Amino acid sequence: MSSTVTSSFRRRGLDHFEPVDDDPQIQRRLRGVLEQIDYTAFASNKALIGQALGHVDATHFQRMAVAAAQARAQWVAAAVTITETSHSLSPEQVAKLAHMRAAYEELAEAYEAMRRMVERGYVMFRAAPGPT
Repeated sequence: MSSTVTSSFRRRGLDHFEPVDDDPQIQRRLRGVLEQIDYTAFASNKALIGQALGHVDATHFQRMAVAAAQARAQWVAAAVTITETSHSLSPEQVAKLAHMRAAYEELAEAYEAMRRMVERGYVMFRAAPGPT
């Protein structure tokens, strides 16, 4: 399966079968089956993700955003520092930068995944408690 890197996350190239059938009854039946399949996936995601995470709130998003921003800043700062002294990187420097970039990308992906979980109703979003 192919994956396309976009500005913030990977999209899997899904090759869904799209039948060419002019019979409206067959099309309705197929849509019903596909809706059942989609609902099964939704119910499974909601049950398992809800059990694993319980709920999320603005604090969870803030922590994840700060961690991703920090990882990005460290990655770029390391690249700037490395290139101040040399224009050619050693294999060790490349490996270190690759590791730092991967850490940033994983955190950014996790943030986007958590956002999609809330958006799709897989996990409950609770407002953070206000000041007392």
